Amino acid sequence: MRVVIAEDLFLLRDGLTRLLEAHGCDVVGAVGTGPGLLAAVAEQRPDIAVVDVRLPPSFTDEGLRAALQARQEFPGFPVLVLSQYVEQLYARELLADGSGGVGYLLKDRVFESSQFVDALRRVAAGGTAMDPEVIARLLAHSSGQRSGTLASLSKRERDVLALMAEGRSNAAIAERLVVSERAVAKHTASIFMKLDLAPSDDDNRRVLAVLAYLGR
Repeated sequence: MRVVIAEDLFLLRDGLTRLLEAHGCDVVGAVGTGPGLLAAVAEQRPDIAVVDVRLPPSFTDEGLRAALQARQEFPGFPVLVLSQYVEQLYARELLADGSGGVGYLLKDRVFESSQFVDALRRVAAGGTAMDPEVIARLLAHSSGQRSGTLASLSKRERDVLALMAEGRSNAAIAERLVVSERAVAKHTASIFMKLDLAPSDDDNRRVLAVLAYLGR
């Protein structure tokens, strides 16, 4: 597995490089800025990027914005965010993409190297790896906006939502369940309705449905 790391702190960047190489990964780029991440992804075409949220120069959300741009330039490109912070707006946008693997782990809650590498491999394979604390914070931000529950979903709707939580697009879900994309769209609309996820300028309903599933 070929990996690019975007982390501004040298010691942590070097530590991650050594850890991943010890687990058989090939670190093809280790950078400290958002532009550096984009350049490394374009040049090396890695299997996944490990990205910190806060990178120079402003140390706010440059890492996440660079990750989103990388996924725009290379659709489905897997990204694992590793940070001390939960940046809600861009985290939602990252989850809402609906294509390719995505993960969001908190640095102070990764206790074993095997735990981290397993999450990295899962995201690189197109799955998801979400820290429960990240889910809790994103759900707390949306509290009061939903009264629906997962119990109201049919088995097929739960199957669709489970695949949605893996980061699969409607087309991929349709292929997996051997149904039409139109059927998946119909199930998705029903999921949104049952979970009381009305259209909103602030929240993406696909994100909230996935968060509800992951936080069940």
